[in-house]
Amino acid sequence: MGFLHIFTDIPIDIVLILFIGSTVFTINKYTFVNKNLKLLASFFGNFKKTDLNFRFKEIDEWMSHNPYVLGPWLEFKNTLVFSESIALKGQNNNLTYQEVSSTVQYIQTTVDPLYFFEEESLITSRFNYKFIQSVSTILTGCGPLFTFLNIALAFGKVTFESQEKTLASLSGFIGSMQTAALVSVVAVSCSLIFIIFEKLAYNNLCKKPLYAAQSAISKLFDNISSEKFLLELLKETKIQNNALQNLISELPENFKVALNSGIASNLVPYLENLIYGMNLNNKNIKEAIAANKKDDVDDLF
Repeated sequence: MGFLHIFTDIPIDIVLILFIGSTVFTINKYTFVNKNLKLLASFFGNFKKTDLNFRFKEIDEWMSHNPYVLGPWLEFKNTLVFSESIALKGQNNNLTYQEVSSTVQYIQTTVDPLYFFEEESLITSRFNYKFIQSVSTILTGCGPLFTFLNIALAFGKVTFESQEKTLASLSGFIGSMQTAALVSVVAVSCSLIFIIFEKLAYNNLCKKPLYAAQSAISKLFDNISSEKFLLELLKETKIQNNALQNLISELPENFKVALNSGIASNLVPYLENLIYGMNLNNKNIKEAIAANKKDDVDDLF
């Protein structure tokens, strides 16, 4: 009965209510974070780097409709480098597509994904994390507060009007001092228990799912610096310029070959047919003249 009597004291009840309420609040928030982080890791686990170019719209729509990760995703999306291609017109006006850079095969990012999808943006900003961190301090502070408050009230109840009242007041004073000491013990004990519980819960419910989500995102998006990407584009530009210069230098020779080939295949047969036709026409005229036997014409020729 004496042990149960401790829980009827208002200061101890306040400390216990604060401890239980803070514990329930912490569990609720950490469970909420755990659920969303597992959902994020599971979603990115369904994708592969090779098909990211074709399914990026699916990722964008899901992330844009998820308020839990919308902010970090919008910032992260601005750093993405896509495997762009240019359209080139070939023979018969057929369009062919060529990659801008041969090294950028997948969707890459110029900033590490962990810069956006980190602990502060995915965990601590989703609830009042500073309050949870200060719960142990509040519980510890409640100990001395209620201890000195009980001591002050106990001294106020001491009276020396008579021997009976003095003994009774001293008995109440001792009981108040006992309660004052127990308040500090309960407050410090609750503070230590909450610290241990909070650290374990944070590591198991928040940190581990966060690492899983970060790993899934990092596996999909390769990190490439903007300077490196510009250097790769410069290399591709130089390669294309070199190919263009070679083409221009070989153009006169190719034109000569093409012209000779065109003359040999088209103009020469045409001229041969023309000469053959003229000779045939001349032959026909002579035969017609010979058949008519016109002497005046023969004399003329």
